[in-house]
Amino acid sequence: MPFPIFCRLLLLILCTNAIVVYFVSYSIRRVLVTTFAGWLLLQVAYFAGVLFLVWRSSCAQRSAQRAKHFRNCEEVLYQSQVHHEGDN
Repeated sequence: MPFPIFCRLLLLILCTNAIVVYFVSYSIRRVLVTTFAGWLLLQVAYFAGVLFLVWRSSCAQRSAQRAKHFRNCEEVLYQSQVHHEGDN
């Protein structure tokens, strides 16, 4: 999710949360505490999501490198077999 969209969504969720908490409890203090807790939780979730995407990307890159290395090894093996067969 692009960062500007994340910021808009975060603002929408936090404002909705603040309004709901205020109408349920009529306490500004509780609104501030729950809004801050929600903000912190959403930030941690976004950061964890970014870390997950970086991890998944690195796993895909490593597997692609392994596949390339495996193909290179197969080519060398094939070429050496062809070379040995040509010697006979």
